[in-house]
Amino acid sequence: MNHNSPTMRQDTHAQRILTLASQRGMLRPCDLTGAGAARAALTRLAASGQLEKVGRGLYRLPGAQASEHESLTAIATQVPQAVFCLLTALQFHELTTQLPRQVWIAMPRGSHAPKIDYPPLKMVQFTGAAYSEGIEVFERDQVPLRVYGVAKTVADCFKHRNKIGLDVALEALKDALAQKKATAADLWHYAKICRVANVMRPYLEVIQ
Repeated sequence: MNHNSPTMRQDTHAQRILTLASQRGMLRPCDLTGAGAARAALTRLAASGQLEKVGRGLYRLPGAQASEHESLTAIATQVPQAVFCLLTALQFHELTTQLPRQVWIAMPRGSHAPKIDYPPLKMVQFTGAAYSEGIEVFERDQVPLRVYGVAKTVADCFKHRNKIGLDVALEALKDALAQKKATAADLWHYAKICRVANVMRPYLEVIQ
């Protein structure tokens, strides 16, 4: 038997890819570099039903257990520089009763909106420290998620209160302090970074 035949090589590549998919949960074409497999193998495996395409250039094992964070891991896999913010970050930190219809992400100013079919995205452009400060990394389904921390998210909510509503920002501020998920000092620090210190000051003084 010729162990170097194209069919044998395809089978070996397929097995490597399926093993990788079971380890990582989500696969992108660029993940195959280390596996020594051609990107076309993903298309073949999806066509044969051994992999499921869940988005542009994103694959997983069919029937894989979807977690509550699946939409976030799908975006994080495709757009590594995205930071989950505002309503999505509030939901992640369990600081809102809102159920956002879109996933909110922050990107550096000048970024193009990612071309993602699903889930629906709402992109906000941040600049300088307002983008780079306060990022925390959480691993879900073996994918690192970049999410703004609680204090930074509350400050962002006041900054973008015209987009999400002042009532949402106030609810987040009260809950963050009541649940001890952020200190007044943390909130004040990010209020200055986001340039909303004057807006947040009266509310902070009343709530403390």
